[in-house]
Amino acid sequence: MTSKERMLVALDGGTPDRLPATIHQWQDYHLRTFMGGMTDRQAFRDVGLDAAITRSPFITPVTASWNVRVSHPGPGRTRNEIETPDGSLSFETESNEYTSWISEHLIKNDGDVDLYAAHFPRIGLDRELLRREYDALGDEGILRMFIIGAQGGCWQDACELYGTEKLIMASFDKPEWVHHFLTVLVDRKLEFIADNMKGVAVDLVETGGGASSSTVISPTLHEAFCLPYDRKLHDALHAMGHRVVYHTCGGMKAIVPQILRNGCDVSETLSPPGMGGDIAAEDRAMIKGTLGARLALIGGLDQNNILSHGSKEAITAEVENLFATFGTNGGYVMSASDHFFDVPRENLVHNANVARSCAY
Repeated sequence: MTSKERMLVALDGGTPDRLPATIHQWQDYHLRTFMGGMTDRQAFRDVGLDAAITRSPFITPVTASWNVRVSHPGPGRTRNEIETPDGSLSFETESNEYTSWISEHLIKNDGDVDLYAAHFPRIGLDRELLRREYDALGDEGILRMFIIGAQGGCWQDACELYGTEKLIMASFDKPEWVHHFLTVLVDRKLEFIADNMKGVAVDLVETGGGASSSTVISPTLHEAFCLPYDRKLHDALHAMGHRVVYHTCGGMKAIVPQILRNGCDVSETLSPPGMGGDIAAEDRAMIKGTLGARLALIGGLDQNNILSHGSKEAITAEVENLFATFGTNGGYVMSASDHFFDVPRENLVHNANVARSCAY
């Protein structure tokens, strides 16, 4: 099988020729520091992993009702000040050599949601660029994408815009406003799906986000503020013919019932305790028998303690255990549970070689 065939068979719940093995997105820092400045496609080819490339070429129109002024008040800081016909908004990001983060949130009070709803530009998708990326990738692997927003899922998106702790508190203090906020976001995403996603050349669409995991919010909050909106997005994407992967870096065991009901096709990241998750080695067979009985699975590999710092023997043992548990009867793509920054190239090569020996 080619890498694309192998991964698509697994994502559809089938049994491929051997264990598919990939990672969840290369980080620019790692590509510069450990991979000699390669592109992500080149890096997958170099280490022998099945490629999973993420591209989301959005088109943001320039509009007079969302007038953005960008400044850089300090090293690594970017400030965005926005003027609309009905008021002002602002947000700020910071970055270092590894990554970037939001240091000032866009939505600061209840009324800002209505400014955002009324004036934020309607974002489109560069379908032709996505098609070229899909064709260029060919049989080397799968092409993934996000839908619009700071993140794919509505709850995670709202956390990025308002702040995670503030949103959790608001879900108790003013739940009607939180549902209004989430409705604004889901309506925007549904509009984007309806306008842009029919016939798009992509293998997997990512939703969810770590803020919806059970190490951030309770199953009760997930049921009320994630599940209804996740289901709407997944139904809309299915209507356009797309597979959906639900991303929950962090705890997953307590929200397995919600993941099974949200309409996704694939669940990731199966994060182990060493990466802030709650799926230990002894839980893998149970997760496979419950979540994996109905959905394909991606993830499970500890990218810090195993890939970054583990011996070759430790990597071998972990890959073989993942294959024997999550990989039973197929329906599984082994992957680092999420991003990494300091994995030596030789560890990635060894990881790929062991996966190659895990034949069905």
